[in-house]
Parts: sequence; C-alpha cells; structure tokens
Amino acid sequence: MQTRPKSPGLSRLGLTANGQPVERIVLADDRLAVSVLTFGAALQGLWLDAVPHSLTLGSDRLADYEAASSYFGALVGPVANRIAGANATIVGRPCRFDANEGANTLHSGASGLHRRLWRVEDRSDTAVTFALDLADGLGGFPGNRRLSARFSLPGSATLRMELSGTTDAPTPINIANHSYWNLDGTATWAGHSLQIKADRWLPVDTDQIPTGRIAPATGAMDFRRPRPLGPDAPALDHNFCLAADRRALAEAATLTGASGARLRLMTTEPGLQVYDGRAPVRPGDAACAGLALEPQAWPDALHQPTFPDIIATPDSPYRQITEWRFSIG
Repeated sequence: MQTRPKSPGLSRLGLTANGQPVERIVLADDRLAVSVLTFGAALQGLWLDAVPHSLTLGSDRLADYEAASSYFGALVGPVANRIAGANATIVGRPCRFDANEGANTLHSGASGLHRRLWRVEDRSDTAVTFALDLADGLGGFPGNRRLSARFSLPGSATLRMELSGTTDAPTPINIANHSYWNLDGTATWAGHSLQIKADRWLPVDTDQIPTGRIAPATGAMDFRRPRPLGPDAPALDHNFCLAADRRALAEAATLTGASGARLRLMTTEPGLQVYDGRAPVRPGDAACAGLALEPQAWPDALHQPTFPDIIATPDSPYRQITEWRFSIG
C-alpha cells in the first residue's frame, strides 16, 4: 500500500541493491497529488481529491521496483514492447539486443529505462524534469542519446508527461509509461469499463510479436464503445492502432471504475498497448490487479516497414506528450 503524501517535496525512498540513492518527488495542486521516483522515472502513486487510495499501482518498497520483471509505473524503452529476434538493421548498422523474452527483446532488456536512475534537472511543487544519458551501444542500440521526461500538473485534475530525446546517430526511440491503473482500489480491475478510440488492432503470434496484419476492431477487440471488463474476458496484451503516425494530442481511451472514478487518456502516440495484468504486478497481488494502458508507437516497427517509423535522427528528435485527465462521479 502506498502512503499518500502530505505535501510537495523531495525525500529519500531508499538505496538500490548497489547502494545508489533513490529519491521520491511529490507534486501537488488542489486536485491531485502525484509521486514519481528517480528509479525508472516511475509514477509511484496518484491521488485524486478525497479518494483515499492511489489510482495507480505502486509500492513504498524499492525492492519491488528492482525486481527483474517489474515495469509498473516506469518508463520503458528506449524501445518499448517487443523486438522480434532481438536484432535489427538500423540505417545499415546491424544491431543485436538483449534477448530477455525467449528469443525476443521486451522493453529493451536488462539495460532498459525502467532499471536506470534518472537525475532531477528541475523541480517545483507542480512539476519535475528528469534527464538521462544513454551511451552509444548500450543494450545494443546506436547513438549517444539524451532523454528528458517532464511530469507536471497543469490543473483540472490532469497529469501531463512530456518526453523528448536527442541523438547523434539514427536510433530507434519508442518510450512508454507502464503504469497499471485500478480506479477503485480493489483487488482487481473487475467492474471497470474501457473505451478505446481505435478501429484497428495488431494480431500477434504465440510470442506476442505482431504478424504484420492490421485487423479491424470487431468482436472481442472492439472497444469503440465502453465495455465492461471481467477476468473471464479474452486475455489482452495487444496494440490498438490509434493513428497512422504521431499526431497532435488526441483522446486515446477512457477507463471508468465502478466507484465512478474516471481516467481519460490523451496522447500524441499512434498506438496504445493494453495489458490486463494477468501476471501479478507486485508481490502479494492477485492476477488482474491493474490494467496497463501504454501509449507508444506500434510494436516491432523495426521489422514492419508499413508501421509508423520510430527512428530518431540528429535532425529529427523524439517527442511524446501524454495526459491523464481524472474525474469522479
């Protein structure tokens, strides 16, 4: 159970297994309180008005974030989701990545953003900016890169995230926030309803790699109107195609709890990976404790030339804006 913060500020969460300090930064305004960590630039908790529980899954134990498979709340990348065969040729440069999910790469492997310490560049009561430098070849990815992640509270019960990345060589960048949401504070997300502004989705093979086919949103994959969620529904770990490329900030999805709490997700990204959390997220969690809604580019784009391009260059830097807008009743 995360502790609700009393006021904005910076405090020490603990030390990593190798002795590095991890800070917790609290942002607050008249509607929201938010805590984010320097470890993984993770969204640790979010509290709305008088709602007593966090609307997102987090932990007060640093060890939970250091666990090998823990992505909850973190930024994942530099290439989120899956890369088939853990390799690709990037502008003529053969690259091999960390094969951490069978023969494939998930969330950039062991050197991914979720396991790195970000530095605080700037901070106020309602905003914090993190930065991270990645060396050429780290995790197999080319280019010396500088990433920035800014979380802010612009008002109207909104959390805004602005991501950017520069590089000195062509390199893939596709970052996603991997928060799990449970708006009711219950053991599972049963009773929530979900709407997704997508009329297409990506079928996958047995390794969860997109086949290359872009399918219409019909039947169990049609969330164009709000649909109730339940553990007996078909498993979800799929990309929904919001657009053919990055665009101006637009509505992607709405999640509504049985309590009346509502999350409206806005993003510039062309895809939304939805994962139902059927594997427990934290020690002691039930299956389906939280629902991951991950704005990002389409997975395995390095092997699919018809998918939106994820290559950043010195002349074409990476940028993403995502907003979470909350209400109740």
